[in-house]
Formats: sequence, structure tokens, C-alpha cells
Amino acid sequence: MATRSQRAERERAERRTDALSKRRIVDAAIGILDTEGERALTFRALAARLATGSGAIYWHVANKDDLLAAATNDVIARVVTDVGEDAEPREAIRAIALGVFDAIDAHPWVGAQLSRVPWLAAMPQIFEGIGGQLQALGVPERAWFDSVSALVNYTLGVAGQNAANARRFAHGTDRGALLGAVAEEWRRLDPARYPFVHRVAARLPEHDDREQFLAGVDLILAGIVAAPPGGVTPPG
Repeated sequence: MATRSQRAERERAERRTDALSKRRIVDAAIGILDTEGERALTFRALAARLATGSGAIYWHVANKDDLLAAATNDVIARVVTDVGEDAEPREAIRAIALGVFDAIDAHPWVGAQLSRVPWLAAMPQIFEGIGGQLQALGVPERAWFDSVSALVNYTLGVAGQNAANARRFAHGTDRGALLGAVAEEWRRLDPARYPFVHRVAARLPEHDDREQFLAGVDLILAGIVAAPPGGVTPPG
């Protein structure tokens, strides 16, 4: 039979476990990932931030991979669920895509996780959110997989590159100055060989990354609706 002190200790442990929800653990992990990066996310650092022991954390998450997956899934779930139910399909797709773009910009480790572990629950959330809206647009079923894949791959690819660029600019590099220097290099190229590059070089320093990203989403959507992949007849 347990002694009074043992029962008291067990009750204190249970209270700590109840207070230390998985929600709190995931929020604390996101805070560490955002401010210090993936290498800084250890159970010791997490326990210190939560003022608890590592054992209490292991009650909710099995290991660091489990924790990273939960944090990634949480960030993406917020993006997908934030889209209004009454949104028109095209606008809903744009909102989800831009939400993922902004989420990876704010949390660069999310993009790394989605690339490294594509079977995370976050990925089907993105596919379901965009795919359901393609279905509502009347895209034929045979074209669903290719269409949603094109949009998701574009979104993750551009968002990941944007996040990488943002980290580069964060270390004291002026974005406008850097892009201006690149544009100047383009203008020095042989205009007979690179006439198109010469024509668009001036747009490089002044372009808005989010607007350009959405322009790409719109182009892909226009192509899907006008001529769905797979040799199928477009709706309407």
C-alpha cells in the first residue's frame, strides 16, 4: 500500500500532467523553433521553458520527431481552417496557398519539415483544402491529382525559396540593393542573346514577393480551368 507521501507525490505528478497539455508543449516548441531554430529544440530546453521535467513532456510526445510533426501539423491546420466556408473556390485556393506561403515565411522550419517528411498529417491537410476547392470549381476527377499536385508543389517550392531568401536578408543584406545588383548584372548581358532578360530586368528590384506568388497561383488555376491536365475536356 502506498504511503501518504507517495500518494501526495503521485497526486502532484498527476496535477502537473493535467496542467501540462500537449497544446502548451507544442506552443512552447514553436516558440523555440521560431526564435532559436531546430537545433535548439531539445527536451531539456523545452522542460526549462515550461518549468517542468522531461518526463512530463514524454507523457504527451514520444520524441523530437513526434514534436516537430505536431508543431508542423498545428501551423498548417491553422492555415487551412482559417479559410471561410462561404469563400468562392478560386479565392479559397488563393487564401490557402498564400496562408501556407506566409506560414513558411514566418516559420521556415515548417517548409523544411514538409520537404523532409512529406507524409506528415500537414500534407493531406493542404491537399484536402486545395483539392476540395478544385472539385467545387468543376475540375474533372481525372485531373484532380495532377492539378492539386501542381498547386501544392508550386506553393511549397516558392514558399521554401522565399523563406531561404528571407534568412539571407535577415543577416544584414539589403533586399533592394541585392536585387538591384542582380538586375544590373542582367543588363550587362549581351542584349542580342538575352533580349527578354533585358526587358524584365527593371522589374526585379521592385517586385513584391507575395503578389508575384499569387500571380503564379492564378496562372496555374487559369490553366487548370481552361485545359485540365490528363487530356480531359474542361468544365463548361
